[in-house]
Amino acid sequence: MSGRRAAEIQKQAMSGNRGSFLILKGAVAAELLGKAFGKRRFAPADDAARAAFRFLDTFDGQVLGAGHLLLDADGELLLFDGIAPPVRQPSRPRVGFVRDLGPGPVRDRLGRMVSPLRCLLPLGDGQIEAGTHALLDKEGKTQARLALITLTGRDGAALSLAMPQGLRGYDRALARLDERLRQAAGETPLALTDVPGLLFPDLAFYRGKPDIGMSPDEIAFRAATDIVRVHLALARLNEPGVIADHDTEFLHDYRVALRKVRSVLSLFKGVYDADQTQTLKARFSALMAPTGRLRDLDVYLLERDLYFELLPEALHGGLAAMFDLFAEERAREQARLARRLRSAAYAREIAALQEMFETGASLLPGPEAEAHALDYARRLIWKRYRKVCRLGMRIDDATPDPEVHELRIQCKKLRYLMEFFAPLFGRKKLAGLIKALKVLQDTLGLFNDYAVQQAALEAFLRDLGPGDARGAVEIAKSVGALIAILHQRQDEARTRIATSFAGFDGRATRAGFRALFHEGKAAA
Repeated sequence: MSGRRAAEIQKQAMSGNRGSFLILKGAVAAELLGKAFGKRRFAPADDAARAAFRFLDTFDGQVLGAGHLLLDADGELLLFDGIAPPVRQPSRPRVGFVRDLGPGPVRDRLGRMVSPLRCLLPLGDGQIEAGTHALLDKEGKTQARLALITLTGRDGAALSLAMPQGLRGYDRALARLDERLRQAAGETPLALTDVPGLLFPDLAFYRGKPDIGMSPDEIAFRAATDIVRVHLALARLNEPGVIADHDTEFLHDYRVALRKVRSVLSLFKGVYDADQTQTLKARFSALMAPTGRLRDLDVYLLERDLYFELLPEALHGGLAAMFDLFAEERAREQARLARRLRSAAYAREIAALQEMFETGASLLPGPEAEAHALDYARRLIWKRYRKVCRLGMRIDDATPDPEVHELRIQCKKLRYLMEFFAPLFGRKKLAGLIKALKVLQDTLGLFNDYAVQQAALEAFLRDLGPGDARGAVEIAKSVGALIAILHQRQDEARTRIATSFAGFDGRATRAGFRALFHEGKAAA
């Protein structure tokens, strides 16, 4: 797609002014654009090239969400920002995480917009044609250039990216070209974010926090059923990524979606029949159970660099051996989970649960089923908020770990309830309260992470077989030192919990919770 001649043309064009970056519907020919210039004309592109391309982005569209478009064409990555010509660098046969792309300007830019936990995936493909056309006067002198890139999807839908460039001394020609392109673009110009949807009409980006319609007069039974239905579908969207093992976030999001389903069954007390609720909780727990160990291993491996930073180099050998064992176990666990997700038994169970919540016909209502969602939500959230406050006020440096963990769990339940019912109260009204709660959750989360990691490492040491005695001793030394450091960090996190809770329990937050969830219908 590049080449020496194209580079020379681009260098010359860059010496002048740059016109507007515009996106035109269809495969636009420069010759047709040139008809509006009188005696000027476009010369055929002498750097014309055609190749297959792949549209790349994360599963949840982080590149496009940052206003960029990423293509892989003929061994080259092209990153468009909708303002200037694309940034380029060589691509690799298998695109994955940004850090694995190799050094270059595309990787540098992507590193600022894509989570290191999300990999780049091919989400669509087609044909790309590119060429730089010279706008010539009647004497054959070049007055401006027009780079045209035409993208055609598999179903024939096409778009043209037009990037005019001026030359010194020919500002009028560039202005005329820019005006002509704006006319061709129409009154509502397309943006880069429109490109994938137009080229690939069936493409739908994953949204980890979907909007669920809900009205104040809606009954609690319907609200709960809709929340479960949407999150169950969300879990299923992650199944292909878990099976293919694209990145660890697919399993994480799968688990979060199912955890929210279980939270609805636990928190929406009285909405469903009590016996059926217990049965459903057991069924969803059975879906979650086989994913636990793989997620634990993912977390350990994601923390690898941090663990090495915590220990002196003399203890790195034992850590490396431990992570080799974790990687081997992870491969086995991932293969086992993939087989389960592909199994007929899993397909039957997940389909049966989906059908139950799609129709609602086989769900048995409980005593709170007919309650108005708004009143029901207020009662649930206020009760959970008060419980968080009671627990938080008792936390100090000497509080036993189980009580700290209980505060973390209750904060998570409060957060889930507020997010579930956000459509009833308005997301903007809840934003400040959720932000204050999240700060407290972050501190509690660190405390919990250090505690869980210590327990897991202690269990790892107990289960460590004799094997190579020398290797086992080296691992034990490294892991023992790591446990000591994690314990110290847990103590430091504990001292911050009381301060974090005080920040959450401030006057403004108390007033906000009371106004929205305790002062009756005036808060609606």
